[in-house]
Amino acid sequence: MNTILLFFVPLLFSSLVSSGFLEYDQNVILPQEWSQAGRVDPSEQLELTFALKQQNVDLLEETLRRVSDPDSPHYGKHLSLQEVSSLVRPSALTQKLVHRWLQTHGISNCRTVHTQDFLQCSTTAEVAEALLPGSRFHRYVRNGHSIVRSSSPYSVHNEVHQHLDFVGGLHRVPPREKDANRKGPRSKAGAHLGVTPAVLRTRYNLTATDVGSAENNSQAVAQFLEQYYHPADLAEFMQMFGGTFQHRSEVDRVVGTQGGGKAGLEASLDVEYIMSTGANISTWVFTNPGRHETQEPFLQWMVLLSNMSDLPWVHTISYGDDEDSLSAAYMTRINTEFMKAGVRGLSLLFASGDSGAGCRHLGKENTFRPSFPASSPYVTTVGGTSFKNPFKVTYEVTDYISGGGFSNVFKMPEYQVSAVEGYLKSVKATLPPQSYFNTSGRAYPDMAALSDNYWVVSNRVPIPWVSGTSASTPVVGGMLSLINGQRLSRGLPALGFLNPRLYKLKGPGLFDVTEGCHLGCLDEKVQGQGFCAAPSWDPVTGWGTPNYPALLAALLSQ
Repeated sequence: MNTILLFFVPLLFSSLVSSGFLEYDQNVILPQEWSQAGRVDPSEQLELTFALKQQNVDLLEETLRRVSDPDSPHYGKHLSLQEVSSLVRPSALTQKLVHRWLQTHGISNCRTVHTQDFLQCSTTAEVAEALLPGSRFHRYVRNGHSIVRSSSPYSVHNEVHQHLDFVGGLHRVPPREKDANRKGPRSKAGAHLGVTPAVLRTRYNLTATDVGSAENNSQAVAQFLEQYYHPADLAEFMQMFGGTFQHRSEVDRVVGTQGGGKAGLEASLDVEYIMSTGANISTWVFTNPGRHETQEPFLQWMVLLSNMSDLPWVHTISYGDDEDSLSAAYMTRINTEFMKAGVRGLSLLFASGDSGAGCRHLGKENTFRPSFPASSPYVTTVGGTSFKNPFKVTYEVTDYISGGGFSNVFKMPEYQVSAVEGYLKSVKATLPPQSYFNTSGRAYPDMAALSDNYWVVSNRVPIPWVSGTSASTPVVGGMLSLINGQRLSRGLPALGFLNPRLYKLKGPGLFDVTEGCHLGCLDEKVQGQGFCAAPSWDPVTGWGTPNYPALLAALLSQ
């Protein structure tokens, strides 16, 4: 198996220009925290990633629908990596023209992936600027880290543009590190003991026997932005909190390179809670620091998934960007990569974010601000909740930070139309003004779990009051891994892309969350409030939080 680490960054397409070039004309504005350190030397080595146009994307989407719909005779008949490759591999003409274009500029040091839809090429800044007219590469620094980016728009020759989705390594900068939140207790000091694996098992009705046993089952978390977990932290966490259930205290496989610095709170949280909820299940950690100055790690991980034939069934990811900061071309191609994973039977779970509905300021008008990949129609997005009574294991209400809303880019997928329209009708009188959100867009999250006041061990120190949907996502992922184990032991296929089945369940197996609202724009019209929870599905907690034995029974039926 030829595994290659690649990544790409988004660019915005505009119309063809008369010179015979397609101009990628976006406002290239680097955040103020990145300061320019000067032009790079013409001989500076860069890595550019070329996303070649794929074939049969419509057929890929239809295949995903068939293998994910429990009413389809093709349900669970997932494809192999080879079958996915045969479906989407770029045409011979596309490959020929792109290779010839690169070779004409003296670029021959390129690597590809199994599906042949990405090329990662090494070249110099001088050659890159000749290949992509308009680009000018500078080095930028922030907090001791440096990146190389072009601060100006660039063009691609008209002959080639229709064979490329985009070129990566030029414009997009890594977002600020989005670590798990630290909150103070919401009650008087010392009264709240916080969420632990035992609390989660009590609330979601997991018994001591609800642990993994299937040998062919595994789960994974992905870490970015130089976030690392420490094995000693995991061992100490399990010693402190794992005494009542069978568990593993070591990660089975690390894909990538673990850094030698301090453990990240985010990484510690993800690993400790997927392994204590999905207890005794083989767990992988994908660690993607993006060390090269022209790399950003998210797509490095995404391409890894499409280039490895043997992968865990469940992946949880606590990562996202504002939808409006990304180009439609980038997000559309990422969605295709998500579909490629789904047709293979992989379940991808993304945190919904910790900014509620978000807020974008457009002159005198504000709108809510959806997040991607949370807004992708091809992943399962997980929101957050809190206990109604912070002193006890009680029913749950909305965590005010829980991300949710409606995509401004992707239309509402068919599987959720009925549920979302029902919500919009039932709470019509109390909805925010329609100018704040797109009522026809993909609505999220799909489900939720507790996201408030967790205990985490990081750098050998037990830390309380850690909160965020980066906590709820691995908890849900661990439970889906347990369900996969039960399915696999019965000869059933893995769950794969869960959403079509989840929305056909219409709530059984989940605790409905009906109280609370999340954050929105702080202005006169909405006064800091976004959407509110309601019976059945809502854009704050989705269908609700897992009642494990009931959800297991519902998802073992086929």
